Amino acid sequence: MRLSTKGRYGVTAMMDLAIHDNAGPVTLADISQCQGISLSYLEQLFSRLRKHKLVDGVRGPGGGYRLARPAEEINIAQIIAAVDEKVDVTLCNSEGNCQDGVRCLTHELWEELSGRLHEFLSGITLAQFANRPGIHELAIQRDKINGRFILARRQAEVLQQQKQQSQLS
Repeated sequence: MRLSTKGRYGVTAMMDLAIHDNAGPVTLADISQCQGISLSYLEQLFSRLRKHKLVDGVRGPGGGYRLARPAEEINIAQIIAAVDEKVDVTLCNSEGNCQDGVRCLTHELWEELSGRLHEFLSGITLAQFANRPGIHELAIQRDKINGRFILARRQAEVLQQQKQQSQLS
């Protein structure tokens, strides 16, 4: 079974949001630069993730995307399904017409494996995966390599907003 780039990139982008959740909304440009995923591809994926209510868009200065629900409530299988990816290792996409229009001899084996794979991915939440040893350190390392300083940028935006509000008062 091969998971397509839709599924892989969808999970990667959602992990990025989960890891940077405390920093506020994350722009697709930030994710694109840090994760090496084209911006136009991310726009397509996030349209689907938004339709499935996995992410929320935030408009305006300091805007971007954030998780629509806590990372503890979003599992990997939901993300893969949202980006139109099917976890299926059968040759016939579980239709039962594997070989000359009928089931092949090993169809049941592959169908059971598909079920177990879906069960496995359903049992892992973004929070569980993000909290695995070494994940946060790897994220920090990737952020530094890509010149990404979300927390610092977010703090600067908050200070700018506070300054503007104080000038209006």
